Amino acid sequence: MAGATRGAGRGIARALAEAGATVYCTGRSVKGKPSPYKRPETIDETAAMISAAGGTALALRVDHTNEKEVKALFRRIMRAHKRIDIVVDSVAGEDPLMGLYGSLWHADMTKADAIYRQGLTSRIITAKHAALAMMPAKRGLIVEVTENDMIGGGGNPMAQAVKMAQKVLPLFWAAELAPYRIAVIAVTPGFLRSESMLDHFGVTEENWRDAGKKDSNFLQSESPLFVGRAIAALATDPKGTDRTGMLFGSWELGRDYKVSDYDGRRPDWGRHKIDFSVLPAEWTNLFRTGADLESKWLSTLAARTRKFRAKMPS
Repeated sequence: MAGATRGAGRGIARALAEAGATVYCTGRSVKGKPSPYKRPETIDETAAMISAAGGTALALRVDHTNEKEVKALFRRIMRAHKRIDIVVDSVAGEDPLMGLYGSLWHADMTKADAIYRQGLTSRIITAKHAALAMMPAKRGLIVEVTENDMIGGGGNPMAQAVKMAQKVLPLFWAAELAPYRIAVIAVTPGFLRSESMLDHFGVTEENWRDAGKKDSNFLQSESPLFVGRAIAALATDPKGTDRTGMLFGSWELGRDYKVSDYDGRRPDWGRHKIDFSVLPAEWTNLFRTGADLESKWLSTLAARTRKFRAKMPS
């Protein structure tokens, strides 16, 4: 589990261990070397949570932007276990640089290289070595954790490019890895109750519903464990590889696999009627225009793709 320090990554690591997997929790934040985001969570804490629940986990500090470290990680796992069943990547999911909102004409280009390296280059490096480890056995699952179940994504232009790539690259990789029976799937959580989101609303996991007074949409939120359980269910589905190349919301997988959150709830962001009144009017207008254009864009590309496919030998 790349990016197992906090948020979705921590929840996914816990859920995979809950399902019986030996989980390698990787990331940069360890005891004595806190997150560059100035967050207190560490991969050591994640592994300790898993162990306390009866699971098996190892915390290994890995900078996923450093290919030598990533290569060494996969070599270590292969020496110890002879196989890798699933690799999930959530690196930079809560990178503050990704959360800096701004229009094209306000883009701070001094942050561009850092955003691309942390949010995109790291993903390609990790997926590359995951594929190399899985190819000899001709089996495996690679999951890219992203934001939003449409092409578009919020943030600044660099963050938008990263989030779009996290959804589209699995489509290309799925085609390349199809002969090796390796599935590549993108998954997004719904309204995620991560540590930073709880801090944002000034609540804890115990009283999170109080935040619904500020934003009623938060009442449909999910804990990080929910998206984790959805991915764990996908990983254990013999027909899960049929979903290769696709983008799914945690709520869609939750419906299909009848997954529940730790409190028994089954949050469904996809069916939630969003209250847009909590957003600035200009944001709602932007989302409306963007959705209209994206729908038209996708329909046009789908028609072109079908025409191209029809020209190929069957």
